[in-house]
Amino acid sequence: MHRVLGNVEVEALNAMKNALEDPGNVLHNWDTSLVDPCTWFRITCGQVIGEPDYKHVIQINLGISGLSGTLVPNLQNLAHLQYLELFGNAIYGTIPEEFGKLSNLVSLDLYDNNLTGQIPHTLGSYNHLRFMRLQNNTFTGIVPRSFITISTLQVLNVSENCIDTSVPNPPEVVDFFAKFGEASFANNPKAGCYT
Repeated sequence: MHRVLGNVEVEALNAMKNALEDPGNVLHNWDTSLVDPCTWFRITCGQVIGEPDYKHVIQINLGISGLSGTLVPNLQNLAHLQYLELFGNAIYGTIPEEFGKLSNLVSLDLYDNNLTGQIPHTLGSYNHLRFMRLQNNTFTGIVPRSFITISTLQVLNVSENCIDTSVPNPPEVVDFFAKFGEASFANNPKAGCYT
């Protein structure tokens, strides 16, 4: 039987739960009196290299769950999180800069929400990220140039936002973004954006 290092992870998930409105009661079994979040609905745990006796939260899959509310910086404490799937909800506010500390993240799916503000440049610090889908929100500013340091990135989609794509970029940035195709940046700024 594997043990779970859960206290910090439970606290982070509880902060997330408290910041979300859940009219469909999707998070009903997120019982913070338990030190094992691995039994919670839509949470996946797994072993990580170097800690064979422990399981950690590696996936939050709350896509299309009828949730609203805001994202919390406490999620940075899920040090082994690989998949953050919150697409298709009504989450609003900004992406916390602290999300850049999720160094094991492979997939960040926040598309089809009501997120605003600038995309944090700290998201360019990911070492393993392959999928970043942020389309159909209301992000402003520019796509951070720091993204060119994410050598593992295979899919980037920031279409259908209020991003300013007219800002000139150095050639290396242009080349990096070009590999994702024009559709990944299409319809910026979308209708309804205030300039």
